[in-house]
Amino acid sequence: MDLRLPRLRLPRRGRPPARTGGGTRRRWGAAAAALVVLAGAVTWTAAAADGAPAVRRSDRLMPMGGGVRVDTSYFTAGPADRRRPAVLLAHGFGGSKEDVRGEAEKLARDGYAVLTWSARGFGRSTGKIGLNDARGEVADASRLVDWLAKRPEVRLDRSGDPRVGMAGASYGGAVSLLTAAHDPRIDAIAPSITYWNLADALFPNGVFKKVWAGLFINSGGGCERFEARLCAMYDRVAESGKPDAEAVDLLRERSPEAVASHITVPTLISQGQTDSLFPLGQADAMQKALRANGAPVKVDWIAGGHDGGDSEADRIGARTAAWFDRYLKDDRSADTGPAFRVTRTGGVDSTDGAALLRGASADRYPGLHSGRHTVALTGREQTFRNPAGASPPAISALPGLGDSGGLTQLSSLGVGIGIDFPGQYAGFRSAPFRQDLRITGSPTVTVHVTSSADDAVLFAKVYDVAPDGERQVLPSQLVTPVRVTGAKEGKDVRLTLPAVDHEVRKGHRLRLVLASTDLGYASPAAPATYTAAVGGGLTVPTAPGVRTAAAPLPSWVWWLPAAGALAALALLATGRRRTTAPAPDPALADVPLQITGLSKRYAKSADRYAVRELSFRVEKGQVLGLLGPNGAGKTTTLRMLMGLITPDDGEIRVFGHAVRPGAPVLSRVGAFVEGAGFLPHLSGRENLELYWQATGRPAQDAHLEEALEIAGLGDALARAVRTYSQGMRQRLAIAQAMLGLPDLLILDEPTNGLDPPQIREMREVMIRYAAAGRTVIVSSHLLAEVEQSCTHLVVMDRGRLVQAGPVSEITGSGDTLLVGTSEPVEAPVVEKVGALPGVESALATDGGLLVRLGADGSPARLVAELVRLDVPVASVGPHRRLEDAFLTLIGGSA
Repeated sequence: MDLRLPRLRLPRRGRPPARTGGGTRRRWGAAAAALVVLAGAVTWTAAAADGAPAVRRSDRLMPMGGGVRVDTSYFTAGPADRRRPAVLLAHGFGGSKEDVRGEAEKLARDGYAVLTWSARGFGRSTGKIGLNDARGEVADASRLVDWLAKRPEVRLDRSGDPRVGMAGASYGGAVSLLTAAHDPRIDAIAPSITYWNLADALFPNGVFKKVWAGLFINSGGGCERFEARLCAMYDRVAESGKPDAEAVDLLRERSPEAVASHITVPTLISQGQTDSLFPLGQADAMQKALRANGAPVKVDWIAGGHDGGDSEADRIGARTAAWFDRYLKDDRSADTGPAFRVTRTGGVDSTDGAALLRGASADRYPGLHSGRHTVALTGREQTFRNPAGASPPAISALPGLGDSGGLTQLSSLGVGIGIDFPGQYAGFRSAPFRQDLRITGSPTVTVHVTSSADDAVLFAKVYDVAPDGERQVLPSQLVTPVRVTGAKEGKDVRLTLPAVDHEVRKGHRLRLVLASTDLGYASPAAPATYTAAVGGGLTVPTAPGVRTAAAPLPSWVWWLPAAGALAALALLATGRRRTTAPAPDPALADVPLQITGLSKRYAKSADRYAVRELSFRVEKGQVLGLLGPNGAGKTTTLRMLMGLITPDDGEIRVFGHAVRPGAPVLSRVGAFVEGAGFLPHLSGRENLELYWQATGRPAQDAHLEEALEIAGLGDALARAVRTYSQGMRQRLAIAQAMLGLPDLLILDEPTNGLDPPQIREMREVMIRYAAAGRTVIVSSHLLAEVEQSCTHLVVMDRGRLVQAGPVSEITGSGDTLLVGTSEPVEAPVVEKVGALPGVESALATDGGLLVRLGADGSPARLVAELVRLDVPVASVGPHRRLEDAFLTLIGGSA
């Protein structure tokens, strides 16, 4: 098991960061590398293919004393005689220096001297693993600073004192903090997804986090690879299932908290929201202590963590680079970001499976308890049991799955897989919420606990329960364990629930659960009976100072096939014979589109229809997807909607006005379909101005500058369109379609020819445009994209309406689950899964199992049975998607 975190990716200066979650390690071309052996060091020179400065790398095994040798790599770029600041980059637990090579090269090209190393016991380095012992790993880092101070290309603050920063994730983040405490020469740090108190992380509230602790030992290569004292401590606690005072003291003394008063350097803290190993509370304690020391501190809650999710490597890498520019290069213009930022998650990107992310920020760090709101809970006093052997255990997270997914990403998307077994928990719930409520921080509650044994071990968690009462989500799949001592006589306990950033929607409830077991923790093996009652309500923090930025419509909304001029042509089609238009319908004055009984015959045919008796309605704020196989009548419908052709029967009303060629109401419609409509000898700006003049509308109504800001063509607006690339023409087309900020925007196949990042960006444009109260109609063949972009669907086949309604209703929940596994499942196990109660069938697929549930089956029960069968579950999710629903609706037409 590898406890390393995904690497930070540091964008090269002068270029925007790559999209979140993307990027690959730069490959060294064969012609770019030359090997030289100098004074026992191996030196490489890697030249970037795009002309960026060549990176020089030298590898050395450095003696650390006591027979320990540490494997290092040193990276520089640019003039060798120029002094520059240095950065120490540390790797995560279970990894080596090679994990951060890509980041080291980027920082080197950005003007830093970068030193990476494999910590004791990892990679080619020797010595025992000491969990960042001050006399071991931390002393090693100080010796590396000594070495940097002697390098002629490293900037010095004084003799023996280099200008140097440190960064690292997880284990590497902790050594950054500890080195800053022990070595005053460290000038700035950027620890990521790490711990402040390792004892609190592995023994929270006196409960042994057995799965994560075991993974530490396993990923370190076994107990014998650790210092003897650490190995003995683990064996002792693992056997008893309960941490003792000596174990707590040992881990605490190797934690940054033990030397907190000595950390006074600028610190950028990045902590993961999906992290049952080092949760957000660790970063909160870190921020409070460092801020009390007077150190500049900023906090960033990222989407991912040790339990998986998006590590936002590019964004955090860029922010780390800016942090070092500010505090190592003394660049006061460097943008280090807000005092607090949190990434908010919702939906899945069909292009790469990544969660969709949006940031919120505040000028001050809000802590975990600001903006308190009390939620009343109901429920009588309840009695439940701790079963013998603490089995079966409740399931919240699947620790250690990391990048493979686990349950945390599902919870961020509204899919709940938490499992609590009957008779092993007490539950208390709130009334349905009357409005949306965003929880940002740690909820708290007081409970009264009585136990038949001296101690009670409880696991507290708060579910978000849907209005149907069946679907529930455990935010970030996190729980709070607590050991209640002296519980026989009854005891009031103040519980602090895990810190989360989660929105509870109107109509949903909160449900507090106190369970007696959890898969990730050690519970007493002896059976016991617990009684619990709630004293008062659940206090939830709302962090009112944190605001989600109204992200500007991106400057890349341009990648679309052009020809919004078609709408203008419709307005200019005065030569066509007009019929008397029906009077406006006041009842539909606020309805963007109402189609009733619409029909269009094929030319020269009396009984063959392109569209037949089509009826549907579109409301404000909707993004409506128009779907159907080739020949379904989608394009014909759009052409009638834009007034380009006249229907044979039925009518189309836009905001209550009947649509005919040249109808004035078409001025409220923006559209583009395939085919360019630009004059090549004119500039981009001149094309837009000419198009708007052709509509005959006042120049001030064009909102031209807003459209140009959307397009983001910059100086290219002054150049002739014939010099534009295809992508630039597409940028110009979207600006043209949005001139006048039309109330109804029609997009025909808007993602044709776009790559995955561009598709995702186009989706954001559509959603944002509709969120402002406007309406978007999109025709697309990319079903997965439509599923994410659209709120409502109209499905057509052979010219007729097949189904219309919200996406969720058309797709349905489905009865088939896709179970991802970390390794293939053998045939006998697949047969056992298929024979489970509530399972109709199970089929092995690439990367996992396809399980169809019966009427009495449930995802929660399935996961519990899979764990019991030792199936290596990595992810669980509904298999039925829009594609399944679409093919079901149209049968073999596609």
